Amino acid sequence: MAAPAGGVILVDKPPGKTSHDVVAAVRRELPRKTKVGHAGTLDPFATGLLLVLVGRATRTQRFLMALPKTYVATARLGAVSTTGDPEGEITVTGNLPLDPLHLPTGEVRQRPPAHSAVHIDGERAYARARRGEAVETRERPVTVYRAELLWHEGDRAGFEIECSAGTYVRTLIANLGDAYCEELERTAIGPFRLADAHPDRPVPLGEALAFLPARALSEDEAAAVRHGRRIGGEGDRAIRLMAGDDLIAIAEPRADELQPVVVFEPA
Repeated sequence: MAAPAGGVILVDKPPGKTSHDVVAAVRRELPRKTKVGHAGTLDPFATGLLLVLVGRATRTQRFLMALPKTYVATARLGAVSTTGDPEGEITVTGNLPLDPLHLPTGEVRQRPPAHSAVHIDGERAYARARRGEAVETRERPVTVYRAELLWHEGDRAGFEIECSAGTYVRTLIANLGDAYCEELERTAIGPFRLADAHPDRPVPLGEALAFLPARALSEDEAAAVRHGRRIGGEGDRAIRLMAGDDLIAIAEPRADELQPVVVFEPA
């Protein structure tokens, strides 16, 4: 694989591999010291779209991680799991949630699972849970934009869920009652689609960030931005700063100005 100056690789992650495994595999294919990261973890049992960031794209991680996600989930009903997924200890109860099966939409208060990657005092929650320690994660708001029941047959049901970053689908499924998330596939991250995943065709950085609005720069503004200085402008979100077709920086609004927060030129 040729090393792009900066790009996003759309990977279809198989089951049984961690997101770190996928990043490590990509890194081995690139020249030494190439920076590689990812924009949003998938649990080992889960499959689907993982955005692997290469080179300068690693500096845009937080903008890509903030994108909404779409999942297709299979719920196993009448059973519970200690982790909310098939990797935990499964107990079959036979208590099926009442029809109609319903997942909440809108803003939802959600507590991340004890077996999750959230940090508690600098340590991953799952590390403490695996040692048998009591783990209490902080409740936080997430947004479920859409939750559609695709099918329901006996003790299993399929859902398609579009949600904000930070949403735990296995928690949504567990809240049905006696249920856990048996299968999970991420099919989209913002404008990126699983159907377009191809490990040998990185999306160029400028194209990958096209979901952000753009602002054209004058020559004087471009010179200022290249040195990290603010320019005039307003907005309510991050914005690409462009000199012709060249991506110079990503800026965020500060009062009545735009503050470059990631500067790509000079490299």
